[in-house]
Amino acid sequence: MSTLTTSPDKLRIAIAQLNPVMGDLQGNLAKAREARKTAAAAQADLILFTELFICGYPPEDLVSKPAFVKACEKTVQALALETADGGPGIIIGSPLQRESGLHNAVMVLDGGKVIAERYKVDLPNYGEFDEQRNFQAGAMPGPVNFRGVRLGIPVCEDIWGELGVCETLAESGAEILLVPNGSPYHRSKMEVRHQVAVRQVVETGLPLVYANQTGGQDELLFDGGSFVINANHHLAVQLPQFEELVSMTEWTRGEDGWSCADGDRNWLPEGEEADYLACMHGLRDYVNKNGFKSVVLGLSGGLDSAICAALAVDALGKDRVHTVMLPYRYTSDISLKDAKDCAEALGCRYDIVPIAEPVEGFLNVLEPMFEGTESGVTEENLQSRARGVILMAISNKFGSMVVTTGNKSEMAVGYATLYGDMNGGFNPIKDLYKMQVYALADWRNHHLPEGGMGPEGEVVPQNIIDKAPSAELRDNQTDQDSLPPYPVLDAVLEALVEHERSVDEIVAEGYDRSVVERVEHLLYIAEYKRRQSAPGVKITTKNFGRDRRYPITNRFRDRH
Repeated sequence: MSTLTTSPDKLRIAIAQLNPVMGDLQGNLAKAREARKTAAAAQADLILFTELFICGYPPEDLVSKPAFVKACEKTVQALALETADGGPGIIIGSPLQRESGLHNAVMVLDGGKVIAERYKVDLPNYGEFDEQRNFQAGAMPGPVNFRGVRLGIPVCEDIWGELGVCETLAESGAEILLVPNGSPYHRSKMEVRHQVAVRQVVETGLPLVYANQTGGQDELLFDGGSFVINANHHLAVQLPQFEELVSMTEWTRGEDGWSCADGDRNWLPEGEEADYLACMHGLRDYVNKNGFKSVVLGLSGGLDSAICAALAVDALGKDRVHTVMLPYRYTSDISLKDAKDCAEALGCRYDIVPIAEPVEGFLNVLEPMFEGTESGVTEENLQSRARGVILMAISNKFGSMVVTTGNKSEMAVGYATLYGDMNGGFNPIKDLYKMQVYALADWRNHHLPEGGMGPEGEVVPQNIIDKAPSAELRDNQTDQDSLPPYPVLDAVLEALVEHERSVDEIVAEGYDRSVVERVEHLLYIAEYKRRQSAPGVKITTKNFGRDRRYPITNRFRDRH
């Protein structure tokens, strides 16, 4: 690489919005090298990577393994040596073990060595974050002198919290705030990030670069959307969401300090489009990063399995998606037709595997023990479990991951069968309430998502959207036999789960007390099922698992 000389009044900063793979140190190093090569070709002075980039974020208890932490630092040290070529300097995240403890750190590399380290001060310990379990908070940082420019490098939560990290940096002479982030998606998150960044710009009077990770990591989906806000509060650069790229920013120092020239201003998806993209990318990365060559799912003719099939084809392509209809005596001809129409619209493989023989076999061997009892939920669940066994057998035989298809409404109240329809490796709609699934299906029928590998047009047959939802485990069954209407159920659940409202508060909004109390009871007693459910993409502000951790054994009920 050619030697670059930073002018005292000019600076070119590359933002590396990339998708690291957890624990793949050499793979992430290769990504960093390629990104730096791109930045050097564009005559960048500096390239900014995201939080803990070299190992991936969040590493959780992986950082409690000393060999892992040492390997991370060794990998960054190898990268530091390469900056002796005079090319772009590097800001990159890594866990670091020091006398003061284990830190979520950034390392600044230039001239063939590490010229500075900075440690995250404000460790988030809410929602999906649990960093106080893993890291020691750093001391208040000062700016880093990089080629004559004083850079403040607060790490992610350092700009969100109330500890005054950015103010400290400004007071100690920082000229630009460069913020490496691992900020996961939830609905309307981009607006919140902009507000947080603007607040820091207002309070410090400094321009701010917000570099965010992209890609899926287990239940979290990082959506990128990196941006630059100047000291005058002007949004100078807005990078796209859900996309890997290295983007150049041009900076000039004037009488009022540094400012970034207007660059890319990408339009950001909202609402159902953003949610669909998050579910699609989350599924894609989970399958690919964990080495599955394909997926298989039960296609019932219902809404949830249809939208999951669409997401799978959009994420992976039709040749990597295998759908299976598993009919029994209660499966209607309409469901058979709807499932077939859905698979044909998507162009993926579709097979029919009747389950009468295994179900009847289970019933026959249990008949002596069940003699004298009435047929009911037990027999219904045998159908679901027979389907689960068959799908897992297909998975074992062909190496296809089972996609499970239950929505958040069902998971909330336990309307699901352990070791049956809950079987699977990943659930792309786990954090979507039923009415949100309807909205996603309608959106997808009118739009092909950016980066989607599926066909245009209607992929969820309209009849699936229009008909009453049913598990079809007995004659003339509908979901509303057991549950309140989904618009009511979802509203009550959102109040209980997302907002932690009391029963009285929800009743005051016009909902029947007996319904609210019953939903609350179902929510609590289904905790044991949720603990055993497959992971799925976080979409709401409070998903089951990382965000909401209630005890299984729990007798509290909100009653007077």
